[in-house]
Amino acid sequence: MSPLLPFALGIAASLSTYAGGVLAMRFKGPRELIFGLTGGFVIGLALLDLLPEALESGKGLYDATTIIGTLVAGLGLYLLLHRLPAGGAVGRLTLLLHSLMDGLGIGLAFQISSSTGWLVAAAVLAHDMADGANMIGMSMVAEDSQKAHRWLLANAAAPLVGVAIGQAIRVDVGAFALLLAVFAGGFLYIGASELIPRSHAVMGGWRGALSSLVGLVVMGGIVHLFH
Repeated sequence: MSPLLPFALGIAASLSTYAGGVLAMRFKGPRELIFGLTGGFVIGLALLDLLPEALESGKGLYDATTIIGTLVAGLGLYLLLHRLPAGGAVGRLTLLLHSLMDGLGIGLAFQISSSTGWLVAAAVLAHDMADGANMIGMSMVAEDSQKAHRWLLANAAAPLVGVAIGQAIRVDVGAFALLLAVFAGGFLYIGASELIPRSHAVMGGWRGALSSLVGLVVMGGIVHLFH
């Protein structure tokens, strides 16, 4: 694997975030479809890849209860981050931290294996479009539309910074297992509590559910191919 690959994917994540923000500024309907698809996508990543990988990496070091408990802690961490004031600078700074953690996940995942790195990167690329849209939405709620583009640029740069940090840090197998569980909990929260509800609120009925199901099936297929 080329040592530059994680950074190239970090750049792709940054572009995905920026594209999502631009889409949010110009359109509305396609954005809700993206939320539904990526909601199923990131939930599939958490349950079908990250959690099994965490259990496998932690075998002999941690029991399943510890891994699941760490997943729950990760879910709770993301819940707290997303319940900070959403309309002002604090909320947008929280979203920047979230994007930084996305990049960190890519950088660390490639230390485990190329397949895990690619899967994490795929999920990040998908839902980072929603992150860009969320940043624009927060700026509009705060009636700060003039600075919306600056916030979007900062949010777009955050994944690449996270990748650099993730590549610089070296952690042992046991720590990897716990980190994977944390990210699994985070992706579960993002999908189930943020992306899917936003999709259903606009699309509603079978269309919203179907878009999320398609995302879940697509991730299942990707996981099967990589493994």
